[in-house]
Amino acid sequence: MPSEAPDLAALEEAARDRLLTISCGLGPAACAAREDLPQGTRSLLLLSPLEPAFWPGFTASPEWQDGGADPMDRWSRRVIGTWARELGAEPLFPFGGPPFQPFLSWALASGALHGSPVGMLVHRGMGLFASFRGALALPWEVSFAAPAPRPCDSCDAPCATSCPVGALGAAGYDVARCKAHLARPEGRDCLEGGCLARRACPAGRTDSRLAAHSAYHMRQFLGA
Repeated sequence: MPSEAPDLAALEEAARDRLLTISCGLGPAACAAREDLPQGTRSLLLLSPLEPAFWPGFTASPEWQDGGADPMDRWSRRVIGTWARELGAEPLFPFGGPPFQPFLSWALASGALHGSPVGMLVHRGMGLFASFRGALALPWEVSFAAPAPRPCDSCDAPCATSCPVGALGAAGYDVARCKAHLARPEGRDCLEGGCLARRACPAGRTDSRLAAHSAYHMRQFLGA
């Protein structure tokens, strides 16, 4: 642990240096109320890709360049794991299970992410492109600003009608229908540019994910 525990502003700057952003977090009271965090956790930082800088930085990394499997997960383990050791924190990741860490539960508990009309979590800055590369369980207290209101409360919900095959909605997510669409020529826009429902969300338009980044995840999802 550093001689002086970094505050949120210092941690945010350090995250940006690592192509990450602190999208939300839990303070000491919230951490103390949970049983799914490492012992001694006083604060939890959830780390998301810093858009749009993340993709060009990631594709210049050794994990991408070496052609090995799971480059983004390996990048996350290296970058977040190294940072955790410098801080005396414990790194946590949304992959590598089962069992899997409850990232969605942590995100909702932070108050900065919310359920959306299409089931995915929504964030005022990331919109429906909210995702996590990892988290840091810190042994000291970090103060977080009060979360912003749920963006869907003042939105006409274009996400709910944007999926061309109706795979997303109140009834849940029809994975098979989505994959079948992506595999057909008419699904090329979704495959190469990212999910149309996610792209329709007004909340994420100021923090845009590059199409190449979205395409990578879509192809991983499809297994292409």
